[in-house]
Formats: sequence, C-alpha cells, structure tokens
Amino acid sequence: MSCPCCGFLAQYTHHHLVAFLLTFFSYVLLHASRKTFSNVKVSISAQWTPSVQNASSPAFSPGEENNLFADSDEATLFLGVLDTIFLFSYAVGLYMSGVIGDRMNLRYVLSFGLCGSAIVEFVFGTLTEWLQFYNIYLYCGLWVLNGLLQSAVWPCVVAVMGNWFGKSGRGFVFGLWSACASVGNILGAFLASSVLKYGYEYAFLVTSVLQFAGGVVVFFGLLTSPKEVGLCLESETGLSPVERDADSHRPLMSDEEDEEEEGEEEGSEEVCDGGYYTIQQGDEEPRETPKAIGFCQAFCLPGVLPYSLAYACLKLVNYSFFFWLPFYLSRNFGWKEAQADRLSVWYDVGGIIGGTIQGLISDCMGKRAPVLAVSLLLAMGALVGYSHSPPDQVVNAALLATTGFFIGGPSNMISSAISADLGRQEALRGSQEALATVTGIVDGTGSIGAAAGQYLVSLIESKLGWMCVFYFFIVMTGGSIVFILPLIVTEIRAMWRDRQARTHQL
Repeated sequence: MSCPCCGFLAQYTHHHLVAFLLTFFSYVLLHASRKTFSNVKVSISAQWTPSVQNASSPAFSPGEENNLFADSDEATLFLGVLDTIFLFSYAVGLYMSGVIGDRMNLRYVLSFGLCGSAIVEFVFGTLTEWLQFYNIYLYCGLWVLNGLLQSAVWPCVVAVMGNWFGKSGRGFVFGLWSACASVGNILGAFLASSVLKYGYEYAFLVTSVLQFAGGVVVFFGLLTSPKEVGLCLESETGLSPVERDADSHRPLMSDEEDEEEEGEEEGSEEVCDGGYYTIQQGDEEPRETPKAIGFCQAFCLPGVLPYSLAYACLKLVNYSFFFWLPFYLSRNFGWKEAQADRLSVWYDVGGIIGGTIQGLISDCMGKRAPVLAVSLLLAMGALVGYSHSPPDQVVNAALLATTGFFIGGPSNMISSAISADLGRQEALRGSQEALATVTGIVDGTGSIGAAAGQYLVSLIESKLGWMCVFYFFIVMTGGSIVFILPLIVTEIRAMWRDRQARTHQL
C-alpha cells in the first residue's frame, strides 16, 4: 500500500502555496508576539518589584510608588494570573470566533484579529513602560482583550487550510503547516533575546509591529477558498480534476469509509474545464452556498468531545512549557534570561519534527488515534527524563527536543489535522461550513484546560517545587490518552479487520 502523501504535491497550484504560506506566517507572527511575554517574565518581574533595579531599563527606573508588588514571589504569582486570564478569554473567544468565521469572510476576521492584537500588545508592553504607568487592572483588562482578539486567528487559518487542502495527505500537510506555532515561538525567542538588553518594552515593540504588518498583508493578499479564483472542487481538495475526493470530508476514524467510497464516487459527477469552473455549464444547477452549522450541533459531532477533552489536558502541558520554560530555566539552573530564551527553542524544534513525522505516519496508516496514543505514552517517559535533567545546556537541549517531539507533535496534530478531519466528516453532508466552528470548539476547550493549568503551575511550584509540577504534567498527559481511549480501540479494531480481510483475499 502506497503512502497517500507521496504523489499528491504535484497536483497543487501556486494558489495553494500562497494560501499555505500566508496562513503559516500569519500564525508565526502571532505566536512570536505571544511568546515575547513568556520570554521577558524575569525582566517584568524585576521591574514590578522594588528589590532590584530592572537591568533592562538602564536609562530610568520607576519610583517606589510605581512598584506593583512587594517581592518577586507576588509578581510571579500575578504573571501566572495574567496567563490564566489570557487563556480563559482566549478560550471564550475561540467558541465565538469559530462561529463567526463560518458566517463572515475569513480574511476580514483574520486580519482584524492580527492587527487588533498587535495594538493591544504594543500598549501592554511598550506604551505603559514608556509612560512609566503601571496598573494591575489595566494589565488585566488589556490581556483579556488580547485573548479575545487572538482567538480570531486560529479557527480562521485552519478553516482556510481546510478549504484549500483535502483529506489526501492532510496529516502530512497539516503536520508541516502546524509547525507555524513552534516556528513563531523560535522567532519570538530570538527577537526577544536580541533586543532584551535595550529593555523588555522593545521586545514587545518589534513583535507587535511585525504582527500588525502581517495582518495588513493578509487583508490584501489572502484567498480564503479556491472558489475565489474559479478553481473547481477537485482542485480544492488538491486532487486531480478527473477524480473526486469523495471522502475528503470524513475523519480518518470513520469505519464506514471503505464501504461507502465506491457508491459515492459513482453517484458524484462534476463538469470542469481544465480544473476551473466553466462559466456556462448547460442545464447544470448552480451550487447552493452551504449553511453554517450550529454550535451545539458541532459539539455533538462524532469525535469532537473526546478530542476536545484530550486536547484540554495536552494543551495544559504544552502551554505550560510555552509560558514557563524560559522562567524555569533561568530560575532553576541560574542561566541568564537570554540564554534561557535561546535554549527553550529546542522544545519547539522537537514539536516541529514530531508534528510532521507523526502526521506522515498517520496518513500512511489511515488512522490518527493510535499514533497519538504511542506518542503520548512516550511523552510521559520523556517528562520523567527531563525532570531529572542535569545543569548542562547540551543535555538539557536534547531532552527538551525529545519532550517537544512527543508532546508538541500530538498537540499540533489535534489542533490542525484532526480538527480539519472533524470539520469535514460525513455527518456534515449538506452543511459544510463547520471547519472554523469545530476548530474553535477543540482549541477553545483546550485553552480552558491550559488556562486552569497556568495558575496551577505557579501555585504548585510555589508550594511544592518544580518536581511536583512535572508529576502534574505526567498525570495530565495520561488523561489525554484516557479521553481518546474509545477512539483508539475503535481504530485498532478497524485496522485489525482490514488486515484480516486482506489476508483472506490472499
């Protein structure tokens, strides 16, 4: 059996490439600006406390009346509260923005989220420092608004990718594309560490300006669907104009896939002219615009709830590394903040490789859940290993990359390829506009888990230490496996039945 992703790349047009790159780099810039906050936590904590003059602001230092907290422990706890506030507002926004994205032009929603979030981050990190204005309530309000604005981005970019790329090879394409978050983390870490010596406010300035520029480019350059350039349905899915991708709207965990494929292909026919819609096609009825699915209907779709709950546990672990890793490396091992920022990128490098390879394997197997289960089991072992990492940067980087491979890889798969599978499944025939809604539900539920986790991480660390934090991560990773266990069993049984059927045929 040949791998489905081996011969499909040549069937894509330059429009597919442009859509891939614009959505990829729009989320790269968003995550780079989001990563900035975690990379400068030590500097912010120092600026908010009276104990030590902030080295990142050599020209001036706020007076005692501007210090928000009495000591660094209080400042650290408030940083955890800000992470929690951001993720809760981000989760609420995902539930809303997914529904909005299926009902409005995705390009408008995406551009608004990018530009609006860039402005808020500029005010939060740069303008307040320039004006020497420090206020807890202002910071909380800005971070709530930032979470709501950023929530508009991910459902939209996944929906655009789902419109352009069909199920054939989706695991590989989305596995490669979902590296956008990790690439953004790497870019944000390097940008922050490069300008941190001038002051943490310049880290916010650089990333917010780049993000705003990206939003402008997306507004004028992104095509959200192949229909905008007249490409026919076969080109939408990335397949040849002759064959219809009859199962492009099904999740990989569907058991009826093979049984219904032939019947649907015989019953489907479309007239195309060189891969494009013909202006006049005789008596053919014009296509009706598909209606958007309701929020509750999307939540009840097969597979949405278990994957959402599994992602809540997994995103808690993944985002804890995202928000706290540079802080942990700096405080636990005594490394300089810039060194900790650069070292933390190895976690994202592992996530990039893991998401791509695991997506490719899931395409070749035709199943997603078993690949996730194996990776998550190995992730629990990787977490044990990293919790005992010695204070050596080379060893720490290797363990970080391994941990990122087994945690970041499954996280990328669920948030991108699997969300696209769920938003294009058989239950949606006649109501195709559900990609953004389903993506918002999965990522929104994951963000609720991540939001709760950020406060728990700061609380557990302050009371019990970092080792108990890693035990907490191991338990949450195991919880991800538990929630998708029924899907794992179902897909393994289906693989076993297929293998027995092929054996009998021989």
